[in-house]
Amino acid sequence: MHEAGQPDATERTHDRREFLKTGAVAGLGAALGGLGLAGCATTGRQLGPAPAQPFFAAPLDRVRIGFVGVGGMGTHHVNTLVKLDGVEIRAICDINEAHAKRAQDIVQKAGQARPTAYTRGERDFERLCAEEDLDLVFTATPWRWHVPVCVAAMTNGKHAATEVPAATTLDGCWQLVETAEKMGKHCVMMENCCYDRAEMMCLNMVRKGLLGDVMHGEGGYLHDLRGIKFGTGGEGLWRRDHSIAHNANLYPTHGLGPVAQCMNVNRGDRFDYLVSVSGPSRGLQLWQSEHLDPNDPRRNEKYALGDVNLAIIRTVGGKTIYLVHDTNLPRPYSRLHIVQGTKGIFEKWPERVYIEGRSKAHTWETLDKYAEYEHPLWKSEAVKKASGGHGGMDFLEDYRLIHCLRTGEPLDMDVYDAAAWSAPFDLTERSVERRGRSVDFPDFTRGRWKTMPPLGIVTA
Repeated sequence: MHEAGQPDATERTHDRREFLKTGAVAGLGAALGGLGLAGCATTGRQLGPAPAQPFFAAPLDRVRIGFVGVGGMGTHHVNTLVKLDGVEIRAICDINEAHAKRAQDIVQKAGQARPTAYTRGERDFERLCAEEDLDLVFTATPWRWHVPVCVAAMTNGKHAATEVPAATTLDGCWQLVETAEKMGKHCVMMENCCYDRAEMMCLNMVRKGLLGDVMHGEGGYLHDLRGIKFGTGGEGLWRRDHSIAHNANLYPTHGLGPVAQCMNVNRGDRFDYLVSVSGPSRGLQLWQSEHLDPNDPRRNEKYALGDVNLAIIRTVGGKTIYLVHDTNLPRPYSRLHIVQGTKGIFEKWPERVYIEGRSKAHTWETLDKYAEYEHPLWKSEAVKKASGGHGGMDFLEDYRLIHCLRTGEPLDMDVYDAAAWSAPFDLTERSVERRGRSVDFPDFTRGRWKTMPPLGIVTA
């Protein structure tokens, strides 16, 4: 979904020294001096207290945006953003000049001035962040560039928004948290699944008390990506490299984010520890042998990624979460979203609900029987007029970001969510390497989770 530079296939991103070799944080040492970046303990760093209240910034009459990475998903966001009131896209950065020109044309066709193009290589986003007069830098690049782009944006006085995952290492998660706090800027991970209709309906049911006390959740990313990983363009240029280098849950946030919101993670509870195991790696190897030309050099690649990775997360409050990643085996697309409470259960794929005392005993009901719990955002005129974008959730995530920036409200998801939801990439790998031993989550909020208010039911 994101296109730009290709990562080093042998990169071991949870190792600080290897991370530095990528050059991803070159030149940022002085800007981040005094933040203790050398410390990489999984339980936290020697920082001062996190903010006592949800962060908000001064309202903006218009949001001036620079966009970094305009391949598939990046172009999709550009198409959405130019339709929103109060948005100006001032700059476009991509190593592919054709992609940059395509995005420029979209913006110009929408009636805005043609954005400045930054196409001088992988690090030209640094020039964009330093030279452009912007409010927000939005990135949809390959994963290894998410942290460098966001850090460059914030150290140059801009808010940052990134596609998922926000980071692939604990060190990267901490960099985002530390930089956002130091610079007083938003850093949001654009997790669109938190805005899907069923997930938002579930959250509304939880907030209304319909499910009782939430005790357990399940989430997952279940998507056959073999064709994409072996593609010769787009994500095929870089996504397979992560399957070569890592045996982990490479894409935790789609399943984890919506469950975390229902459980008030970082807002009354937090992730405590996880255990993780992976099965054997066969799916990509079979694809090699069955689809690639005998002389294709990719037939010699070896893949570390187990076809299915499983993780169990326990929160400090005792809740449990089952998290699964399955992208190398044949299957129709689905996502797993289950929230189990003391009074009932909500499931997605298929979408169904059971509420004790309301539903017929031991019988699932369809969501249409619970229309009164439709989330207000999904009943809004804005969503009814939206088109494309996974049924409307992509529109909603962009709409809410711009709305909150223009009104000066806290964002629906903050930098602590970006860090906590992305951390399982690194943590599952550590646990798998240690035969499923438990690994602690850092407390990115440094205790503030105890007093932060839960995410409310926001409206349009």
